[in-house]
Amino acid sequence: MNIMMQAAPVPTGDTILVVGHGSREDSGNQEIRDFVAQWRALRPDWRIELCFIEFAPPELNAALLAAARSSRRVLVVPLILNAAGHVKMEIPEAVEGARAACPQAEILLAPHLTACDPILAILKRRLRKAMGALDMPDPTTTGVVVLGRGSSDRGANGEMAKMARWLLEEGDHELVDLAFTGITWPRLEKVVQRHVLLGMRQIVVLPYYLYTGTLMQRIHRQVEHLRGQYPQVRFACSEHFGFEKEIFALMDQRVEDLREGVPDSRLPCDGCSYREIAHDLGHGHSHAHTHGHGHAHGPEHGHGHEHHHHEHGHEHHHPHGHEHAHGHDHDHDHAKAEGQPV
Repeated sequence: MNIMMQAAPVPTGDTILVVGHGSREDSGNQEIRDFVAQWRALRPDWRIELCFIEFAPPELNAALLAAARSSRRVLVVPLILNAAGHVKMEIPEAVEGARAACPQAEILLAPHLTACDPILAILKRRLRKAMGALDMPDPTTTGVVVLGRGSSDRGANGEMAKMARWLLEEGDHELVDLAFTGITWPRLEKVVQRHVLLGMRQIVVLPYYLYTGTLMQRIHRQVEHLRGQYPQVRFACSEHFGFEKEIFALMDQRVEDLREGVPDSRLPCDGCSYREIAHDLGHGHSHAHTHGHGHAHGPEHGHGHEHHHHEHGHEHHHPHGHEHAHGHDHDHDHAKAEGQPV
């Protein structure tokens, strides 16, 4: 009896690997799966796969290795708003491990979504909709709070601060503030208290989140509590925004930039200098990785400087301090924040 040996599949083409954060609340993970399904429908000629950093399968390292073994080129695209530990350390470390294990594959890493004009357009649209739902849609008496997950990484918090400032400069509201759900300050309750003392008669809360999760659920509970605490103030609260057309367009742009070799200066060498500082200070991460850390960098050294939009000249490059490596974006206040569901 002849036994036919099955040949290993020959690597072909590109695999686009979307990296989501992952949530304890599976409804958030399912929304990311739904986003990827919709993106596949929009780009049927692309091979698009999904993985998660934590809380949900498939796991980042395993998915990267599988993609590298079956593809000539892997384009790693984080579906994450802000760059804290996961973007600066864990994803680049996983990329390094896959490069070492699969040297025959080219693995390119795109930047996260970042603070940019397309995200600003979403916030402005959400603000207009919220204003339309208020009894007195007067921007001079309506405070706005951009509310995101806090981080021990000042750069991640700074990206949110930039979005709040841009929203102020491009609108008619006299008071646009920033608040965080945890880790850093100010918190939503304190900002609302300040707005009330300054005479705001309406307050719009704009969550800076892509997908649902335990923190989005907490935000809606907080707003309900504030309605009871300040009955004289009208509140409006928008939803997360991960399915807006601008998010699909940004992901498209990340892929095209990687394919065209457009350089990105935000995370040189896939953020390795940031990681080296953190490792020298003893700040590792707790995920169990089996790969080594050889710096076998591909030609990209960061990609995609977002030439498809203008950032009003406000892009400042902050030095990467050690900033506690990267704890996780959990409900408790020792977590990092990256704009993904928890």
